This record gives sequence, structure tokens and C-alpha cells, in this order.
Amino acid sequence: MFQPFVHNIDPIIFSIGGVHIWWYGLGFTLGFINAHIILRRNRAKLGLSLKSVYELTLLFAFGVLIGGRALVVVNNEWEFYGEHLWLIPAIWIGGFASHGVIFGGAAGVVIFCWKNKVPFRPILDVMALAACFILGCGRIGNFIDGQIFGSLTDLPWGVKFPEAEGFRHPAVLYDGLKNFLLIPLLLWIRSRGVPDGRIAAWFVLLYAALRIPIDMLREYPISMWGLPTGQTLNFLMVGVGILVLAINIIRNWNRTILKAPGTICESKVGWQKWAFIILLIVPLVIPSDATRDIPARYGKRHPGLVNSWFYPAIDDKVNQ
Repeated sequence: MFQPFVHNIDPIIFSIGGVHIWWYGLGFTLGFINAHIILRRNRAKLGLSLKSVYELTLLFAFGVLIGGRALVVVNNEWEFYGEHLWLIPAIWIGGFASHGVIFGGAAGVVIFCWKNKVPFRPILDVMALAACFILGCGRIGNFIDGQIFGSLTDLPWGVKFPEAEGFRHPAVLYDGLKNFLLIPLLLWIRSRGVPDGRIAAWFVLLYAALRIPIDMLREYPISMWGLPTGQTLNFLMVGVGILVLAINIIRNWNRTILKAPGTICESKVGWQKWAFIILLIVPLVIPSDATRDIPARYGKRHPGLVNSWFYPAIDDKVNQ
């Protein structure tokens, strides 16, 4: 039924003037579009104007990008970025972490709710669905890139990755499938009429708990607190999910009474729409690789990548 698969997928969709468009970055763009659509479909229930939907999407997306980038910079590769501080915002040289994506996206939602004085629990519930989709798309991008691979396996669906010996578990595809399957599960939980905040709590708990056995099949290059970095963060997320879920159940919060759709102030959408369009373009330049891997892995496949104007000061990293 399954045929041995040798990974030979080019992670770059196309290039324009030395600027590379990556499959991984496309996952962020699709995820942000999906988040915006979800918010527009639920905006009456959430008491949001169309302008507020654009603002929330922007803050959520900025949180995703900043959080995903920050975790890699601070925790994974500070040895490099500490000496190249000007490259911290350079998302086009690679380096994003899925746990940081979750933390950053949640922070963006909370900032929006604090700024506009609206309840955050119902919005976090809705955005949990958007997070599942972004994380699922991200894992597909990781697989196309071939950067993350699992342990050796003789199962018929094992994959021969370019830089790994033998056939390996496609661990990121397992994780991606798990992320996509969380969507119907969370929708089912929502259909039960649970209190606000419980869907988001279930997302945090299930995302991390179900990822733990998957990450046992991964090979992590770095560790944190005596465990592979991803596993440490998984256990922390499980603890947070259990705590928030327990508080939600014990306090038995009722569903928030939001503004009726007729009371929403429909102010005109202006710069927010153009900012959103730009935001959909920017992530396309993001590769999934860690910063240290970009030049070494793609310099040969795509001549001129390392020395182009788009990748300043990265030669130093190759020579370390």
C-alpha cells in the first residue's frame, strides 16, 4: 500500500530578484487569512465591528510572528543573535518555534481585548480554532522543507530525508495531522455549550499532551531543563492547560453576555485593510529552518542565496 518515499521537495516556491518565497511562509499567510475569516463569521457573536476584526487579526498575526521568532532567538540561538542583534527582526533568515507562535498569538488577543475593554475568553475560544489551522499548515511546511525528521523506522511510510541516514518517521506530519484533527474536536466541545474559556483551555491541554508522544519520535538538537526543548515546553503547556481548565470548571463561568449585533459601532475600515494585505505578503519570505541551517543547506541548492543582499552577515554563521 505504501511505497518508500525519498524526500526531494524544493522548499522554495519561486524567487523574484533574489527574494525567495517559501512553502513554510505560505502556511502563515494561509493561517492569517483563515483567522480573519473565522473572526468575520463570528464577529456578531463576539460583538466586534468589521474594523475591530481587522485590528484583532493584525494583533494576533503580529503576536504569532513575534512570539514564534522570540522563542527561537532567546532560547535556541542566542549564542548567534547575541553577537548579531541587528538580525533579530530578520525573519527571512529562518528561525520560528511553534510554542512561541501559540504564546505570541494569545498575547496579541489579550492585548486587543485589554485595549478595547472586551471579554477575552470568548475571543480566545474562537482563536484557538485559528491556531490549530496555522500550526497544521506550519507542519506541512516543515515537512516540505525536510528540516525536521523523526527517528529511524522500518514502517512502510518511512521517509528518506536529504540529511538523515535511513528512513525516518515523518514526525511533523503526525503533528500536523493532530493539529488539524483538533479543529473538529474543539468544534464538538463548543457544540456542548461549555462556558467561555474552556475551548481555549482544552486546546492548550490537548495540543501539548498529544504532542508529547509524537515528539518522542523526533530528534531534538537542543535541550532545556534536562529534556528536549519541545518536550519541556509541552509539559509546561499541559500544566497550564490543566490549571486553567480546573479553574474554569470549579468557578463554572457562565457564557459572557456580549453586545447585541445592532449595538456595534460600524466605523469605516481604513489603513487596517492595507496593513492586513501587507501582513499577508510579509510571511512568504519565512523559511522553516533554524538560522544556523539556512546558508549551509540552501547555499548549494540555490547559488547566490547566502551572498545576496537579502541575507547580510550570514556567512559568519556558516563559518562558525
